[in-house]
Amino acid sequence: MSSGVAVSDDCVNKYNELKVGRQYKYIFYKISEDFTVVEVEKTGSADATYDDFLADIKAIPKDDCRYAVFDFDFDTSDGGKRSKICFYVWAPDTARIKKKMIYASSKDALRKKLIGIGAEIQGTDISEVSAESVFDRVSRGPGNQ
Repeated sequence: MSSGVAVSDDCVNKYNELKVGRQYKYIFYKISEDFTVVEVEKTGSADATYDDFLADIKAIPKDDCRYAVFDFDFDTSDGGKRSKICFYVWAPDTARIKKKMIYASSKDALRKKLIGIGAEIQGTDISEVSAESVFDRVSRGPGNQ
């Protein structure tokens, strides 16, 4: 189901700057107050850490939702280094039902425009977006996510 919420060009431009230019480590997106467009809310600098990202998630009002992308770096079991861009849907249990419904029905509009996402993370509480939880998710082979 589609909500009719549009995606601003800035969302895609900032994502491409993260993906190709490595200008950001993460981006937070939100739906405008009038529920018409997804817009960039915040970016994390290229040297930001996952702890910085989690701090920004914790700063989101408890009754609200967000989308985010994070360029997640990790070490493989064979000693290699990998990176996957993760797409997050943050919809805490304490968020209002209307917000959760709008974010759920608008997700695909944004997700389809962000080419190259490696994993999708659904978060309803902070444990579901912990570094360990995300690592477990991204370190599995293709088809196991």
